[in-house]
Amino acid sequence: MSKKDYYETLGVSKNASNADLKKAYRRLAMKYHPDRNPGQAAEEQFKEVKESYEILSDAQKRSAYDQFGHAGVDQSSGGGGGPGGAGFGDVFGDIFGDIFGGGGGGRQSRSRRGADLRYDLELSLEDAVNGTDVKIRVPVKVVCKPCKGTGGQNGASPETCDTCGGVGQVRMQQGFFSVQQTCPHCRGQGQIIKNPCRTCGGDGRVNEHKTLSVKIPPGVDTGDRIRLSGEGEAGPQGVPSGDLYVQMHLKKHPIFERDGNDLFCNATLGLARAALGGEVEIPTLGGRINLKIPQGTQSGKLFRLRGKGVKSVRGGGTGDLLCRVHVETPVNLTEAQKELLRQFDEATQKQGQKHSPKAYSWVNEVKDFISKAFVKDN
Repeated sequence: MSKKDYYETLGVSKNASNADLKKAYRRLAMKYHPDRNPGQAAEEQFKEVKESYEILSDAQKRSAYDQFGHAGVDQSSGGGGGPGGAGFGDVFGDIFGDIFGGGGGGRQSRSRRGADLRYDLELSLEDAVNGTDVKIRVPVKVVCKPCKGTGGQNGASPETCDTCGGVGQVRMQQGFFSVQQTCPHCRGQGQIIKNPCRTCGGDGRVNEHKTLSVKIPPGVDTGDRIRLSGEGEAGPQGVPSGDLYVQMHLKKHPIFERDGNDLFCNATLGLARAALGGEVEIPTLGGRINLKIPQGTQSGKLFRLRGKGVKSVRGGGTGDLLCRVHVETPVNLTEAQKELLRQFDEATQKQGQKHSPKAYSWVNEVKDFISKAFVKDN
C-alpha cells in the first residue's frame, strides 16, 4: 500500500468535496493510465491515484484515515484492491468506456437480466374500484428446455473464446496508441458456443405465450402498474429473467367519470320536480340512493355525496360522488298541458322578479343595453 498522503496524491485539500475528489481523480487517472503511458512508473502512479480515490471517496474510510492515517485504513481498504474495493472496470468505466472499449481491458459488461416487458390491461371501473383477479396471456421469450438456457447442444456450457482469451476485447496497436476493440469472434461476450442448440439456435431462449394470474388491488386507476417480478423475458444463455409490468387502463363508463378518487355523474330532473323539490334516485357503485332535491333547484346544480367515490389504492380516505342535475324542458305537450303552462306563465309574470330572478335580471340588462346603444346611435 502507498504510504503517501492521499490528499497530496490527488492534489486536493482535506476539506475537498466528493465532486472535487472525483474531478481530481479523473484528471490524474487519464494522465497516468497505463495504456497512454507504458512503463512501470506510470503504472505505480496510476495505482496510487486509484488507491487514494478509493479511500477518500468512501465516507467511513475517509473518516478513519483522517483520524488515524494509514493505520486506520490498512485493513479496511484491503490494499486498495481487496474486498469492498472497486475494480478497475467499476471505477473507470465512465471515464475510459469510449476510449478503451469499456473498463480498461475488462470484458464488456453483459446483460445481467432479461428485458422487462409491459402489458396493457383494460379494466372496467367496477373492477378497478373493487379489485379483481384476472388472467393475462403474454408473448414472451422463455428458457429453452432442451439446452436449459445455456444455448449449447444438450445443455453444453459456453467455452472461453480463443481469440480474446475470455476478455471480450482485443488490443490493436495504432501508432503510439494501443486501442482495445470488441472481439470480432465472440462479439464481446468472452465466450462462444461451438455446438448451438438446434431448438433455440444458441440463444438459450424460445418464443412462447404464457398465462399469468394477476391480482388487481382495489382502487387502481389509469396509469397505475403492477410489477410481476421475474415474469419478463428470460435472459440469453441462462441470464435471469426481467420483470413484467401490467399497466392499468380504465374503460369508459356509461354513467360515471373518474377524477382521482372522485366520481362524477349526471341526473335529469323534470320542471315540476326542480321547482317543487323532492327526491331523485341516484346510482352509486355500491347501489342506489335517494338524493334530496330542494325547491327551486336550477339546472347545473352540483350535489356532493361524501364517501361515495373511490378508496385510493395508496390508502387514505374515500373520495366523493358529485352529481350534476339538469332540468329538462317538457316536450310533446297536449293542448291541455300547454294551456296550464300559459296560465302558469301569466301568473308568474306578474311577479317576475320573485319567481324568476335570473331571467328578470337578464331582461333588464338587455333593455338597458339596447337603450344606451340606441341613444348613442342617434
